[in-house]
Amino acid sequence: MILLVDPGFRAGSLSMDEFVLPVGRIVERSERDWRCQHYADMETEIPVGTEGVIICGTALKDNGFLAAIDRFDWLKKAGVPVLGICAGMQVLCLVFGGTVREGCEIGMTEVHVTVPHPILPPPPSFQAYELHSFSCEPPAGWETLAVSAACVQATRDPHHPRFGVMFHPEVRNDRVVEAFLEMCGG
Repeated sequence: MILLVDPGFRAGSLSMDEFVLPVGRIVERSERDWRCQHYADMETEIPVGTEGVIICGTALKDNGFLAAIDRFDWLKKAGVPVLGICAGMQVLCLVFGGTVREGCEIGMTEVHVTVPHPILPPPPSFQAYELHSFSCEPPAGWETLAVSAACVQATRDPHHPRFGVMFHPEVRNDRVVEAFLEMCGG
C-alpha cells in the first residue's frame, strides 16, 4: 500500500481534489493500492503494510503545515521510500535540516537536470508545472538533481530513498511518480 499524505489546511479540503487524488490516479494506473491520510492525523509511525509514502502538494497559499513541521517527525524513522511533491519537498527539507524561503513560481517552467537520476525525465531539461510560493534549500549532504532559474527543483537523500520535487508531476511528468513507485516494495 502507498500512503498519500495530505498536508492541506484541513482534511477533505480542496487540496484533496487538486493535489492528492491526481497522484492517487497515477498510483492506481500502476496497479498499486493507496490510501490517504491527513498530516494532522498521522501517528508517530507509518501504518503497517506501507510500502512507500508520497507527501502531496497544497494550494498556493495553503502553508499551515510549515508551522506544524513537528507533525512530520515520523519521517525520520519511516523505513520506506518517500517522495515529497512541492509542499512535500518543503516538509522533507525542513524535517531533515534544510530551509524554506519565499520563492514563487506558477505555470510551466524549464527544469534543468544537474544530476541524472531514474526518477527524473532524461537530461538536459524538461518542462514542468509549478505552483508554489516557497522554495527550498535541501539539507546538508542531500544531492540536488534538478534546478530552474528560480530554485532547486529536485533533491534526494543519498543515504535513504527520500526524494523531493518542487514541480507537480501529477499535472505533467507522471513518470516521476511511476519511477518512484518502482522503488517501493510490493
